Amino acid sequence: MSGFLSPRRALLGATVLAMPLLAACGGSEQDFDLSSQIGPDPVLPEPTEALLPAMKVAEVVGWEDGQTPQVPDGLTITPYAQDLANPRTVHTLPNGDVLVVQSRGPGGEPVNRPKGIIRGWIMSIAHGGGGGAQKESNLITLLRDTDRDGQVDERSDLLTGLSSPFGVAWADDTLYVAATDAILRYPYRLGQTRIDAEPTVLTPLPGGPINHHWTKDLALSPDGETLYASVGSNSNITENGLEAEKGRAAIWAVDRETGASRVYASGLRNPNGLTFNPETGMLWAVVNERDELGPNLVPDYMTSVQEGAFYGWPWSYYGDHVDRRVHPQRPDMVERAIPPDYALSSHVAALGLTFSNGSALPAPYDSGAFIGEHGSWNRNFFNGYKVVYVPFEDGHPAGKAQDVVTGFIEDDEAHGRPVGVGIDGTGALLVADDAGNTVWRVAAADGSRTASPVGTDEGVPARPTRTAQSAPIPPAQTQIAPAVLPRGGGSGE
Repeated sequence: MSGFLSPRRALLGATVLAMPLLAACGGSEQDFDLSSQIGPDPVLPEPTEALLPAMKVAEVVGWEDGQTPQVPDGLTITPYAQDLANPRTVHTLPNGDVLVVQSRGPGGEPVNRPKGIIRGWIMSIAHGGGGGAQKESNLITLLRDTDRDGQVDERSDLLTGLSSPFGVAWADDTLYVAATDAILRYPYRLGQTRIDAEPTVLTPLPGGPINHHWTKDLALSPDGETLYASVGSNSNITENGLEAEKGRAAIWAVDRETGASRVYASGLRNPNGLTFNPETGMLWAVVNERDELGPNLVPDYMTSVQEGAFYGWPWSYYGDHVDRRVHPQRPDMVERAIPPDYALSSHVAALGLTFSNGSALPAPYDSGAFIGEHGSWNRNFFNGYKVVYVPFEDGHPAGKAQDVVTGFIEDDEAHGRPVGVGIDGTGALLVADDAGNTVWRVAAADGSRTASPVGTDEGVPARPTRTAQSAPIPPAQTQIAPAVLPRGGGSGE
């Protein structure tokens, strides 16, 4: 190859080279021990601010034929489905069929700061399309492995033309889809390969016109009565005003029959990966924390989600660590904030979470949580871009996160970026790679598989939910919705 640089890559290089100059006060990364921010008690340095945060962006180049991520000994990795259109999440139905939710975010978010223009352009590169022309996205594809040999035999688009979907759930011949502005319900019997019926709206969700964090995840409660939906904040740190944060930075509880909704937990800047721990029946999530306090703040995290709990955003992080950028300050809310369970290091962009209990994976991975880390762009070196595993004991994290699926990043280029994770109908791990347009399958090297499929919404014991020991959320906390939200209904428009 000649030494000629494309205008796109040259501009990218010039921009990245300029970032350290603009972010000279952004804090040192080279001497910071990343492992000190993994676990229940992370090291939190003093915050720093700069005109622009440090940035290092990996241009997406995709995967060459035969090229795969890497996994440790005892595991094997193969492509489960390729040529997708930004796959974000995977969901296994009780019959073993796998739904792949593919989506791109809605456009049109207003730019209210000069740095937003630069960041918007940077993110368009970081979220590339696998190195080629982009296919139409915002659809759900069904993958069927008829003989349970780990290879897809049938593939069909179940739903198309959706509004930036992300989470799904299934119960009682009904498929629930969390689009960016509503939870939709469709009549759906297992085995169908296409849905032609029009949806009804179970409940609206906060959407545009800003819609900063657009992904809305779903999890079905163990008793099948409640859907839990994640709603990210409408800003990094309230730069759009507190009024724009109503109903956001929260996890909602939605009655599956009536659509009646309430805020279940709040102060969660951008929660995703909603899932229940099969050992305890407790709801868990991964959360992307705030930016622009330096390269080593604030750690993204995994946490159990307690009913009525407040986790700090925007006024504080990790309990009582105050964010001075937010006005007005709310010491009463800081006092109420509880720290999360487990830090994952700063800016890894954790988006996917699934528990391995009951899978066919070997002993080192048979009782814990897999986490999809989409990867950083806002620090001087890359962090994340991998799937990690955190062992659990007695329903709680019990050890350091271990790298499981790596090789997404190479030098300054990204082959792909992991998002959602799940267990397929044979007990193998699936990883949705939205930039590489692939779903990867990670299985035991000895070919082990489960006796029968277990759906994502199955296999969770119905046990009492632990509740935070805190007072009800006061009305003055304007970044979340009132205790009861409007009921859904309508035609799905």
